[in-house]
Amino acid sequence: MPGPEAGRRSQDLRDFLAAYPARHPEDVLTVGEEIGGEDVAALVMELAARGRAPLLDCPRVRGLGGTRLVTNVFASRHRVARLLGAEPHELHRAYQAGAARRRPPRVVAQGPVTECVATGGDIDLYRLPLIRHFATDRAPYITSGVVAAEAPPGIPGRAGNLSYHRAMVDSRDRLATSLHSRGHLWQLLRLAAERGRPLPVAMVLGGHPLFLLAASARVGADVDERDLAGGLFGAPLEVVRTPRYGIRVPASAELVLEGTIDPEQRAEEGPFGEFSGYSSSRSTHNVLTVETVLHRRDPVLLDIVGGNTADHLNLARIPREAEMAQKLVERFPEVTRLHYPTSGTHFHAYVALRRTRPGQARQVMLGLLGWDPYLKTVVAVDEDVDVTRDEEVLWAMAAHLQPHQDVFVVDGLPGSPLDPSSTADGTTSRMGLDATRAADFDGVRIGIAEESVRTARRLLDAHTAD
Repeated sequence: MPGPEAGRRSQDLRDFLAAYPARHPEDVLTVGEEIGGEDVAALVMELAARGRAPLLDCPRVRGLGGTRLVTNVFASRHRVARLLGAEPHELHRAYQAGAARRRPPRVVAQGPVTECVATGGDIDLYRLPLIRHFATDRAPYITSGVVAAEAPPGIPGRAGNLSYHRAMVDSRDRLATSLHSRGHLWQLLRLAAERGRPLPVAMVLGGHPLFLLAASARVGADVDERDLAGGLFGAPLEVVRTPRYGIRVPASAELVLEGTIDPEQRAEEGPFGEFSGYSSSRSTHNVLTVETVLHRRDPVLLDIVGGNTADHLNLARIPREAEMAQKLVERFPEVTRLHYPTSGTHFHAYVALRRTRPGQARQVMLGLLGWDPYLKTVVAVDEDVDVTRDEEVLWAMAAHLQPHQDVFVVDGLPGSPLDPSSTADGTTSRMGLDATRAADFDGVRIGIAEESVRTARRLLDAHTAD
């Protein structure tokens, strides 16, 4: 059943940050003492090592001039499900249902983000509240910047776009950024280059988590993620137009940088801690020249800790998982569960299914490997295996898989440009492992009576309380 977050949702990050701790105080960790920027990433990593993923509220981070930093919002799937008014097992369905109810944004004359506006000589990007996350990062980085662009005039099949791009300050009015995903923003930049023009953009820093989730969606070039955000909110996204280029950005955003990306300009950036768990210098080295800064008074920094953290990975993979789960079930109704494990970054997926005929698992895996260009490895298991637990999947591989007949490899396919093992041109091989039980498999899983399970839990709960 939908939870309390499922009603009419405020689109303001600050309303979320006020309401969520009141409803779920056990899921929020406030750090009262002063800490450094790299301490923030260390906290997130240490919490994960201890099996915890609370929202992290850090009001006193050195170098931020009193700016409140909030991070780890997406580290918990349970928390993301709550955002959608759903239970964790309903996450994919709830996301897809919201995304399908697309609503175009509603333009308003002004909003909280227009409280303060700076242009020209008043712009100084070195004053942005940014932190260095890892010792291997080249500089403090923008990790949660959503770049908005409008559809080019006169080109059918093209809508506006939201996308994520890491960025570091290169000068008082320039950001060095990377468009290494070569997605729709890269394509819009190519179209601008053909016309001999720079591409107007606006980078949004600090929006409601549902806006950030919508910006992660993988949709066609004819779909604007701002419409999808309206579906997730259950109401049109309220936007204002930026002063110079009229780009639609959330009216309640914390901070917006408006400017252009020149197709010809370059600036060095990287290395940066990427989702692979490695510090990556792979970059397109693009330049975003900032002409206008809009922000709220005392803006909040909503940070995403990069690297292979659950915060970083979940934000990108939950929309991808939801899309893939829907595709799989529509084509293969035998599929019961899909999960992208944190241990596999974006490169592994586990799929559970009711096996009814020979070759079925292989067909499902081929479909998934073909649909998702980031995947390198898919493991298929039976429906009684919990795909959210690595150890369960590894057990299924150990007990059911015969490598000479249950493993296949396809090579020479395009993959992620940030895969450190890929070739220079970004190609990779892909592998499917069928860890389902063969038709003639002879074995019965061990079992424990439910009454004994309840007794064990009661004893352990009593021990923990003591």
